[in-house]
Amino acid sequence: MIAPMRVLERLDELYAIGDGVGAQRVGGSEGEQRAHDLAALWMTEAGLQVEVDDAGNLIGHAGGANVWTGSHLDSVPNGGKFDGALGVVAAIEAVERIGAGTVVVFRDEERGCIGSSAFVEVGRLPECFLEVHIEQGPVLERAAAPLGLAMGIVGIARGERVFEGRAGHAGTVPMDGRADALVAAAEYVLRVRDIATVVEGAVATVGQLDVEPAAVNVIPGRVRVSVDARAPDRERLDRLVSELELRPDFRLEPVPMAAEPVAALRAELEARGLPAVELPSGAGHDAAILAAAGVPTAMLFVRSLNGGVSHSPQEDSAPEDVALAVEVLAGALSQLTGESL
Repeated sequence: MIAPMRVLERLDELYAIGDGVGAQRVGGSEGEQRAHDLAALWMTEAGLQVEVDDAGNLIGHAGGANVWTGSHLDSVPNGGKFDGALGVVAAIEAVERIGAGTVVVFRDEERGCIGSSAFVEVGRLPECFLEVHIEQGPVLERAAAPLGLAMGIVGIARGERVFEGRAGHAGTVPMDGRADALVAAAEYVLRVRDIATVVEGAVATVGQLDVEPAAVNVIPGRVRVSVDARAPDRERLDRLVSELELRPDFRLEPVPMAAEPVAALRAELEARGLPAVELPSGAGHDAAILAAAGVPTAMLFVRSLNGGVSHSPQEDSAPEDVALAVEVLAGALSQLTGESL
């Protein structure tokens, strides 16, 4: 087994970037750039040929095989140690070990997979892509399994609803004469919950409210509501969008993972006597962008601890699970590149 010490030390070094509690590497920030600079140094030390593409994605090549692996280094504000970063440091470790493959660090995943979207538009596509990622959920912890196989990535639709009312004095407008935009928005928030509840496998979230004029003594006259809707297939995603009366300004279609790279990961799990737990990904990932572009893609999930909490400083994975993930990734890359371990 690969000793996890160097991987964990690098995760700690990335996590220390920025001020405050949690990861501070928002896309486009100085923190994200510092993280890319560190990853470029580690790639160089691993003997990779390093380049940066026009979108700012960091790429490190070893050997001639067109098999890629990686993730992202940006974070949400006050994010977790493992989200994105684990997939990058595991990729560098695994590719260095077998001396073949390509590591990629995509820009700005959290705000809409910006780097990977630009990457596939250029058309420079790999033969296949593997992404290691913390699960960001409780399934593997409940199953007492260190690793799992993503069988598909949900579709995501995001948009806004705007509710118009009539602003007025909070003390002088009678209750029966009000047109309170926030009351209408609140009723819609409850509808979002209720609609998602009856669509199997779906979730929907209102994460932002923008209230105008936003004064303590003024009846709200206008409210903007954000909606994030997710479902495991197009039919259910379309149903959510329709019933939520949403006009998405961002949409990712649901995508399945590909047979060959999934089989490579599965073989490595079975060779180590590990269960091949299959689960969907309820979060979006750069892997979804590549899969949608036709790249055979697979994801290896690493067990999340603390009930699967993610996007939080409480995010955690065990060192032994991290070490297993690097072992399995290296083995799968060895199969797919034809290079022996």
